[in-house]
Amino acid sequence: MQRIAIIDYGMGNLHSAAKALEHVAPNDEVIVTSDAVMIGAADRVVLPGVGAIRDCVGEMRQQGVDKIVSQLVEQGTPLLGICVGMQAMLQHSQENGGVDALGIFNGEIQRLKGGLDESGNPLKIPHMGWNQVAQAEHPIWHNIDNHSRFYFVHSFAAQPNLPISIGHCTYGETFTAAIAHKNIVATQFHPEKSHTAGLQLLANFVTWQPEA
Repeated sequence: MQRIAIIDYGMGNLHSAAKALEHVAPNDEVIVTSDAVMIGAADRVVLPGVGAIRDCVGEMRQQGVDKIVSQLVEQGTPLLGICVGMQAMLQHSQENGGVDALGIFNGEIQRLKGGLDESGNPLKIPHMGWNQVAQAEHPIWHNIDNHSRFYFVHSFAAQPNLPISIGHCTYGETFTAAIAHKNIVATQFHPEKSHTAGLQLLANFVTWQPEA
């Protein structure tokens, strides 16, 4: 049995993420906690996030989550970021007039431009609902068909400077839907709300063994 910790800093779909992980890993222990020692000792960790990135990053710093995440990166603990949890891993976001994020990866979070759909109608921002994700090779996609649909709710998207994108989505423009590097994988979409494909991704994370 392994312990999977979901970081509780007051921002994120903690209950739905926990229930989804319990479903795919019934023999593991899933905990929702803000305790740095418990998070640091967990076998796998999830960093969720919803809402405005200024609020999320502010709470992360106030509660020491930034230091915990740095510790997880250094010790090689498998770490899954979800939605704003992924965005927070980059250096900077344009949201809220500009916010410095955790800076684990080089890159910026930029506002989606919108544009027109295939019928010439304006695309609504935020991008909300189901959309296809084109995959690049990574174990997190095991048993998930390329161009499977996942559930998105966001107005901003990651533009990493490094070649760490492992999934792309198109909504008027092509944006990064998933990133991965060493022991970190993160998604702009919500796997816990994405039915079969999302549950498979979580199941893959639970058994994923990152390369050193």
